[in-house]
Formats: sequence, structure tokens, C-alpha cells
Amino acid sequence: MSKRLFPTMMVLLTAILLLATLALIIIMNLGDKDKKKELTIDEVIKVSVDVPEIMTNLKTGDYVKISFKVQTDGKKAREEFKKRDFQTKNLIISELSEMQPSDLDGKEGKQQLEETIKEKINGLMKSGKVVRVYITSYVIS
Repeated sequence: MSKRLFPTMMVLLTAILLLATLALIIIMNLGDKDKKKELTIDEVIKVSVDVPEIMTNLKTGDYVKISFKVQTDGKKAREEFKKRDFQTKNLIISELSEMQPSDLDGKEGKQQLEETIKEKINGLMKSGKVVRVYITSYVIS
């Protein structure tokens, strides 16, 4: 009986080691794919769209002139975003009309507006998504 037991144990041990090695390789490869490759500035520009200056009133009656650059996650998303320009402008105007100048004060206020616009636009997108929204000009009067 011991003559059969040793080879069987060796086969099982080898199989377990092979499965563990395979699992480790798969996990390590998936981890590498999750790390987002940082784009070069040329690649960012290729997938970005300018939103021309919009002038609208804030909730208080003050006016804001603001423009954006929107970075998408690919060429298909960029093309879809360009087609949705009227919806994007509508979203921006709607968001700004509910804001007061103090909501846009400082770095945090502007970052919150960028994030809100990104989330709202992503709610519309079907072919890809918006990665980042940048405020490129901004004046309140």
C-alpha cells in the first residue's frame, strides 16, 4: 500500500504547486492591467474636446464666463461627446444656475464643479466615458 501512496502524493503535490503557480501568474497579470497607463500629453489631446466659453447667470444673478476641456477615454467617446455638445452645454448651464459665487470659491469649489459635470456627462455617454473635466477659463462678474 505504501508503494502506491508515495507516487499518488507526489502527483497531487505537483498538481497543487502547478495550480498555485498558475493562480499567482493570473493574479499578477490582472494587477498589471488594473494599473492605468499614464497618457502622454499628445494622447490626452487626441481624446479631448474643448467646450467653448459659456456665459450664464448664477443663482444670485451674478454672471459667470467659463470654458472647459473634457478628456474622454478614447476616440469613440470623443466622437460621441462632440455629438452631445448641446446636452453638455445644457448640463453646465443647469448646474451653474443653481450655484452661488461662493460655491466656486477656491480650488475645492472648482474641483467639485469639474467632478459634478463629469458625473452628469457620464450619465449620458454610451460609447465610453469622460475621464476628466478641466476648467480652462473662468470669470465671475
